[in-house]
Amino acid sequence: MRPDGRIRVMEIIARMNVGGPATQIMGLLDGLDRDEFDHRLYAGDVDEAEGDHLRLRGAAPPIHHVPGLGRSVRPADDARALLRLIGAMREFRPHIVHTRTAKAGALGRIAARLAGVGSARVHVFHGHLLHGYFSPFKHRLYVRTERLLAAMSDRLVTVGTGVRDELLAAGIGRPEQYVVIPPGVRIGPVPDRETARRTLGLPPAAPVVAFVGRLTRVKRPDRFLAVASAVLDSVPDCRFLVCGDGELREEVERGTADAGDSFRLLGWRKDVETVYAAADLALLTSDNEGTPLTLVEAGMAGTPAVAPRVGSVGEVVRDGRTGLLAAPDAAELTAHVLRLLGDRQLARGMGESARRWTTSAFGVERLVADTENLYRSLHGPSSHGPSSRGHSCHRGRRPRPEREESIR
Repeated sequence: MRPDGRIRVMEIIARMNVGGPATQIMGLLDGLDRDEFDHRLYAGDVDEAEGDHLRLRGAAPPIHHVPGLGRSVRPADDARALLRLIGAMREFRPHIVHTRTAKAGALGRIAARLAGVGSARVHVFHGHLLHGYFSPFKHRLYVRTERLLAAMSDRLVTVGTGVRDELLAAGIGRPEQYVVIPPGVRIGPVPDRETARRTLGLPPAAPVVAFVGRLTRVKRPDRFLAVASAVLDSVPDCRFLVCGDGELREEVERGTADAGDSFRLLGWRKDVETVYAAADLALLTSDNEGTPLTLVEAGMAGTPAVAPRVGSVGEVVRDGRTGLLAAPDAAELTAHVLRLLGDRQLARGMGESARRWTTSAFGVERLVADTENLYRSLHGPSSHGPSSRGHSCHRGRRPRPEREESIR
């Protein structure tokens, strides 16, 4: 035991890049009580922009680089990363090992078991890989692996009840292991509509739809293009903003090449609030999601959403109040987009409701408080590492406006 008496937390992630897990970690690095928690971050790949962002924000502690702990599966690198993690655990002797992302979750939990330091083991599912990622064989292998890893875990954290329920239905973990901690988000100052449109070079009166996210298969940019094409048939002056990047960027570029000024491919932007402020609605077209931060950010900017009912999307978008939900089907999504574009008063009212809802339910301060309560529940008088299975972390939770309890 170290003499300062703080709860030592070793957080492990494969890569710090643009995306939900890194955003959550940055919020925790800023907000955790450093007098109570000695929280250290271990990562494989670190995006240069994210590293600069952490340094500019003065976030502590620094990132401890773990060679080989990248996203790709490479046996030699994985073995090297595993050994480095075991060594780091024996040196730091954390009370809690907190892992995120699939590969870091596997190596981190195995390392915690092999290191023999008595750490409680927590893994966060920001989503899951049950749908839209793998062939049937790889899907079965993924499920079996996660079942084994769940047996090594004291807590399994999900970002929404929908994600939790889908994991339980797949036989991953036991109900008493699960804790639901929704994400916490903070966006920059939101410009007014006129300023945002001027910044992005958009016509002041044109209908605008924003798509924000990675251009990868599971996000279904092909479905987005199908929706956009159908909308343009009815609303030819509509503009579509695509904010993001990924392996399907060239496919999207080809699909929009003949559309003139209808599409703007913006790449990644730090000022996503400008994109949302310029838009009449945010569109999501994914096959699979956890609790999408893009829709939380859109809501905080006062922009309603049209999205499919997948994962925990319905816990962000309140259907008929802060946006419209549909099946993951281009025709149904198109109908909802046309409805909001055709009724500006309805869209504005939903946007204001979305601002109130997301601000109250998905603030960074709530994320930090929930996480601190989780850590305390695993390091209380009767909670010592793996023997703490089954203890509740309901204690000390602050009341939240407009929201059912989100730690269960």
